[in-house]
Amino acid sequence: NLHRILFLFIKTRMMRVMVTGGSGLVGKAIERVLQEEGAREGEEWIFLTSKDANLMDLEETRAVFQKHRPTHVIHLAAMVGGLFKNMRQNLDFWRSNMYINDNVLQTAHEVDVVKVVSCLSTCIFPDKTTYPIDETMIHNGPPHDSNFGYAYAKRMIDVHNRAYFEKYDRRYTAVIPTNVFGPHDNFNIEDGHVLPGLIHKTYKAQKEGTALHVWGSGRPLRQFIYSLDLARLFLWVLREYDEVDPIILSVGEEDEVSIKEAANVVVQALEFKGEVVYDTSKADGQFKKTASNTKLRKYLPEFTFTPFPEAIKKTCDWFVDNYDIARK
Repeated sequence: NLHRILFLFIKTRMMRVMVTGGSGLVGKAIERVLQEEGAREGEEWIFLTSKDANLMDLEETRAVFQKHRPTHVIHLAAMVGGLFKNMRQNLDFWRSNMYINDNVLQTAHEVDVVKVVSCLSTCIFPDKTTYPIDETMIHNGPPHDSNFGYAYAKRMIDVHNRAYFEKYDRRYTAVIPTNVFGPHDNFNIEDGHVLPGLIHKTYKAQKEGTALHVWGSGRPLRQFIYSLDLARLFLWVLREYDEVDPIILSVGEEDEVSIKEAANVVVQALEFKGEVVYDTSKADGQFKKTASNTKLRKYLPEFTFTPFPEAIKKTCDWFVDNYDIARK
């Protein structure tokens, strides 16, 4: 099998890794882990931002691939947002992400990229399902109504990957992280994800001496993964994981926390002393989407995740220290 031999040959030789969405939460975390732990010998890393190419445009995508000639791609670029932004813009999320993903995967194939690791999300899983959810259940029914545009576009990456493998024997794969948080997140209160939104709100309430208003009941459950832990796992997937089928990257089911518990940890980290009010007139989104990390644990039984309170503290400290430059 020629592609297989080529894959192993290049794996032991030179790796030129191009990261799309390199200035986002996960891209910045990968960059930091590489700075702290050092890239491996023979690895060269290129981090793209939206300024380098509009990946919704096929010609711009081709030009940036021609310029850097990557052997490997970590594909993080996407149109993203929290619950309320998704509820308003399902069509935009569907179209933008379909364009981006098709352009990146097709161009990767055209320039003979050996491996692509794309980033999915647990919101792609069926809404009506049994728990915990595993990798085999992605397509077992429609996703939650609140973000069906984004969810279906992300699911299609898995379809894409299987089709490239079937037709061209390409080893293009995907990871499915649970709720990611950390430095360089988008801390926008209206459009950001739940944790960075909570951190920003708590910071503001502290500064202004007002109550902290948490949207929703606080009851929904989530598995949160610290971006630097996810970055280390991404490097492992890129270098070692050899399946086309996706893999869930998550803390265990036992580490699931409610939004209320998460808010309490943020309150402690920022030493907020005011009142906390839950606004139940606001939507809760999916109650839970508990994911199984059994497959990950089979490969990496020893991997240790940063404890949630420690990771929240580090994220809060980063936000306070970088308030002026943080996305918000």
